[in-house]
Amino acid sequence: MKTARGVSPASGASDMAHIVLTFDDNRLAAALFGKFDENVALIEQKLGVDARARGNQLELRGDPTACEQARRALDLLYERLQSGNDIQVSDVEGAIRMAVAQDDQLVLPTLEKKGRMALAQIGTRRKTIHARTPTQDAYIRAMERAELVFGVGPAGTGKTYLAVAYAAQLLERGQVERIILSRPAVEAGERLGFLPGDMKEKVDPYLRPLYDALYDMMPAEKVERALAAGAIEVAPLAFMRGRTLANAAVILDEAQNTTTMQMKMFLTRLGENARMVVTGDPSQIDLPPGQKSGLVEALRVLDGVGGIVTVRFEAKDVVRHRLVQAIVEAYEADVSARLTGADGQAQ
Repeated sequence: MKTARGVSPASGASDMAHIVLTFDDNRLAAALFGKFDENVALIEQKLGVDARARGNQLELRGDPTACEQARRALDLLYERLQSGNDIQVSDVEGAIRMAVAQDDQLVLPTLEKKGRMALAQIGTRRKTIHARTPTQDAYIRAMERAELVFGVGPAGTGKTYLAVAYAAQLLERGQVERIILSRPAVEAGERLGFLPGDMKEKVDPYLRPLYDALYDMMPAEKVERALAAGAIEVAPLAFMRGRTLANAAVILDEAQNTTTMQMKMFLTRLGENARMVVTGDPSQIDLPPGQKSGLVEALRVLDGVGGIVTVRFEAKDVVRHRLVQAIVEAYEADVSARLTGADGQAQ
């Protein structure tokens, strides 16, 4: 924790702030600053402050709001280190986003006071995942309180990853008896019969992202045992018909590629003591031309229905490689340009 903190106007500039942070653990301070102070440099770049590390101290100078945002981000990262978690560049970027967003939105009840952030997190035996954007924070809290959650938005925002992490947490805590993960195998279509192997081997390539997330949350041997025992089931959407999914955490991924009837079928599988999360990106629909997306229809039909929460991610929520955000934004700008003429009228 920090043992001292001073705040004063910078000399000769009443509109500038000067904050001195002192960390009582030199080892954690070094980890916080990063190799060659790379984390400090990133904070400087993103927030436009002057940050200088000396031993276990860090001086911040600049715009008062930016300095306060930097302090909040450093608070969050240092607490994460104190909890035994490592921090990566992506964690630093996430902490900065959260600190900036706190000034852009109303303070959540869980935040208690303006100067301290209490971010939503998911804890599994293998790792603890912290929200890296305000939308991720809202998504995790939505999964905690609602029985049916839609996570909608572009690739790289953590929709599926966080949903699988939350399902793993529920299973480890004994709050559900099983996890059921599903995706529509749209790309396979009628060609499934020509792929080698049994049905599981035919559809596994389409479910691989769900497997990857599972193995990231739980030890491999535990995942294998759970799969063998049926406590974790990974199956294509077609296998859901006629079932009632009770005492389970149920996830439908790539839901933009469901038809209206498939989506209705899946949603009506919800049973007692079950949590269901539906994720998808309406901008990446692979259905045949003219076929309506079940996800798009569901979002329209179920809008306003009590007990259902929809969380919408945007390009700014992308937490993969920084280029992914730029790519998503470029495609969104291109679509907008094609839909709108030079005179500002939709074409």
